[in-house]
Amino acid sequence: MAENADGDLNSNLLHAPYLTGDPQLDTAIGQWLRWDKNPKTKEQIENLLRNGMNKELRDRLCCRMTFGTAGLRSAMGAGFCYINDLTVIQSTQGMYKYLERCFSDFKQRGFVVGYDTRGQVTSSCSSQRLAKLTAAVLLAKDVPVYLFSRYVPTPFVPYAVQELKAVAGVMITASHNRKEDNGYKVYWETGAQITSPHDKEILKCIEECVEPWNGSWNDNLVDTSPLKKDPLQDICKRYMEDLKKICFHRDLNSKTTLKFVHTSFHGVGHDYVQLAFQVFGFKPPIPVPEQKDPDPEFSTVKCPNPEEGESVLELSLRLAEKENARIVLATDPDADRLAVAELQENGHWKVFTGNELAALFGWWMFDCWKKSKPDADVKNVYMLATTVSSKILKAIALKEGFHFEETLPGFKWIGSRIKDLLGHGKEVLFAFEESIGFLCGTSVLDKDGVSAAVVVAEMASFLETRKVTLTEQLAKVYEKYGYHMSKTSYFLCYDPPTIKTIFERIRNFECPGEYPKFCGAFAILHVRDITTGYDSSQPSKKSVLPVSKNSQMITFTFQNGCVATLRTSGTEPKIKYYAEMCASPGQSDTALLEEELKKLIDALIENFLEPSKNGLIWRSV
Repeated sequence: MAENADGDLNSNLLHAPYLTGDPQLDTAIGQWLRWDKNPKTKEQIENLLRNGMNKELRDRLCCRMTFGTAGLRSAMGAGFCYINDLTVIQSTQGMYKYLERCFSDFKQRGFVVGYDTRGQVTSSCSSQRLAKLTAAVLLAKDVPVYLFSRYVPTPFVPYAVQELKAVAGVMITASHNRKEDNGYKVYWETGAQITSPHDKEILKCIEECVEPWNGSWNDNLVDTSPLKKDPLQDICKRYMEDLKKICFHRDLNSKTTLKFVHTSFHGVGHDYVQLAFQVFGFKPPIPVPEQKDPDPEFSTVKCPNPEEGESVLELSLRLAEKENARIVLATDPDADRLAVAELQENGHWKVFTGNELAALFGWWMFDCWKKSKPDADVKNVYMLATTVSSKILKAIALKEGFHFEETLPGFKWIGSRIKDLLGHGKEVLFAFEESIGFLCGTSVLDKDGVSAAVVVAEMASFLETRKVTLTEQLAKVYEKYGYHMSKTSYFLCYDPPTIKTIFERIRNFECPGEYPKFCGAFAILHVRDITTGYDSSQPSKKSVLPVSKNSQMITFTFQNGCVATLRTSGTEPKIKYYAEMCASPGQSDTALLEEELKKLIDALIENFLEPSKNGLIWRSV
């Protein structure tokens, strides 16, 4: 590739039709170099071109991002399939086009934009900058924009969309993903994440609006336009006021002797969890100093996901021991999820799984509801969970008389269903997904780590007055409603064709069109395939849950009462597995249940995933 004396690519070549010999790639390179005004990402593409890295150029420029379970999510860097200034501008132009079509009052009601604390120096890309560009695209089209003036927890965006009656909102975040990633999470006017068909229609509109419009790069509008408002103080005040609806024991909270340690995992959570504790009458939780302030490098953890357990909670557990605090609360970097650990009498820490915490939340929220509304109709009450989560809420619902419903994986489905239920006058107390995503009450229609953290603190303080720990209470819940032993983990697979092969083999196991009847020694009673819409347990053989063709997901119900699901992640290169043994209340031999579950999981991995043959990478933590 010829260069000018100053080392830049020869400018004539940038406009030449022939760059690599691949017409599709040449067109994409030309578009990128014309449209991208970020010097760092433009230079990344120029360097790849200069060095003849055609395969990497093709990977970066010849495909686009699609909506997963949490909106658009990818690595930060140059290219149409990455998160960067240009792709965020394109996505927002597509959003504008679609929203203008859907809402005649779009320019009266406006749009909400929030962001976390992620950033990448090498591509001059940060959540704050991407939020400003999102706002600029809309301000240039005379749309009022509610842009938060500083980083906020993800739940603040759906909350603000509802409170301010905006038509939609975007949160720039990659939640608990690795530091290289970022994302663009879209909320509809309902305050729930977008579901089909909105996601597909927005993608169509993005593809029709790829060239930046005049004004789309003008991020100065954020400082000069009278249409930009900062909702931070107002929304924070309203959110904290609404929190009082799920506070039942403020007097006890103010007197508790329990101490809590909180880590915000180098993200947004610190200030907001401190405020929430104040609202509930608590003394402030003790922050982990090294993790209290935002740090896009997440420098004290090998991955910023509190779900990984003790290995990533090291600093908070050691601080808790030093401070004589029995409970550790960990919010993930965008504060929409919560991990909890409790010190046991033997000096070891128990890190609760998402399913175990849900058992505690389910018991607590129903117990508090019953005591605060003794005359209310239990038949009007609902709790929800995603289909890969524990069935413990179903067991509690059966015994207590309220309703339980399942949704597809992803909180977007829970949020949408809650909105429907509320519209029909129902009361939803609690909803969750096993990946430590919890929603107490319905002020927000998405998972919320801030409210979950303070509810756990109140629950623990209440139990302390009865001389009961969280771990002991969990055992009581299982004794009353039946033990639910579950295990969730994953394999990494960076090769999409391999993933497809694994699932297609299950669909054509012994002969074409036949699902397996056994997994090793374990007999399979029913198979449900959400990807194809098949469900052998239904008379029609059709799944009751909506079909989700863009992701792989097969659930097996075994003769021994175990339910296991294999699915791909909507946000990461993972094949996840979920398995649970559900025992009836009288069955108390937990060791036997655990042994049976372990054997079944081993059989599932060996027979269906075949990690050695398929080159799958075992979860390292």
